[in-house]
Amino acid sequence: MTFAGLVLAAAATGAIFKPGPWYEELQKPSWTPPNWMFPVVWTCLYIMIGYAGWIIWTNTGQVTAALVFWGLQLVLNGFWSWLFFGLRRMDLALVDVVLLWAAIAGFILAAWPVSTLAALLFLPYLAWVTTAGLLNLTVIRLNPAV
Repeated sequence: MTFAGLVLAAAATGAIFKPGPWYEELQKPSWTPPNWMFPVVWTCLYIMIGYAGWIIWTNTGQVTAALVFWGLQLVLNGFWSWLFFGLRRMDLALVDVVLLWAAIAGFILAAWPVSTLAALLFLPYLAWVTTAGLLNLTVIRLNPAV
């Protein structure tokens, strides 16, 4: 249950710091996913994130490098919404998403020897965060005055 609670805490930042009118007025690339897709994708990803962490914990029973990366990515995940939507600091959010990407990759590498399934569960997350990072960067470039 701890893993689910931690994931829910990270997910709550996305519910607290929402896009709103400020984000809607920004110039965005044509390949921006539709608004309805974000909660659907994130719900699936959060389930996989929680399950992957639980798998590593049940296989090792101790804090390992994989679990450190798991916790780090969850913190960075939560900070992104606060930085981007809360503070409207797209630049800091971009730094955060790069660090998040590295933490996700670190989890995959550290989890692989413990559980291939746990590592594989993070691959869609890595792909989505790659897209989010590119979107973050592109929105910065399209809105230099913001």
